[in-house]
Amino acid sequence: MKLVILDRDGTINHDSDEHIKSPAEWTPIKGSIEAIARLTQAGWRVVVATNQSGIGRGLFDMATLNAIHDTMHRAVHQAGGRIDAIFFCPHAGDANCECRKPKPGMLLEIAKRMNVDLDGVPMVGDSLRDLQAAAAAGARPVLVLTGKGRQTRDAGGLPAGTVVVPDLAAFAAQHAP
Repeated sequence: MKLVILDRDGTINHDSDEHIKSPAEWTPIKGSIEAIARLTQAGWRVVVATNQSGIGRGLFDMATLNAIHDTMHRAVHQAGGRIDAIFFCPHAGDANCECRKPKPGMLLEIAKRMNVDLDGVPMVGDSLRDLQAAAAAGARPVLVLTGKGRQTRDAGGLPAGTVVVPDLAAFAAQHAP
């Protein structure tokens, strides 16, 4: 099985320092929805792994998160793609849970549920914590320069073997010709 794990905010959709708190605030990055469709059509299973501390902070509830994800699912479906699963950490940053990236718990749960070894599985994200979680879980870290990606690249300290691509569309073009 060809599996790719995608971060959400800053990779698929525009990020906000104020959090994405409603479906109306969820805006896809140009080319990202088509990139997911391209990957799907090339036989990739697409899974999203996203920290959603806004739930733990009380900024929005599960119904709102589900509505945001429904908006994303519909957009991807309309483009001819599919997101096979969405995994998320609802905890605030100070919760010290195992599922919040940069810890690998969410990715290890994806491996368990999808019955795959993460060795070589690309984890695409825009932040250092995405890349650290990928490395810790044995996946292949891929940095997109959308969202916080440029700042992440410029700050340095990327895990060994990190691949850098301009955006999700460029990743899809390389992996789903």
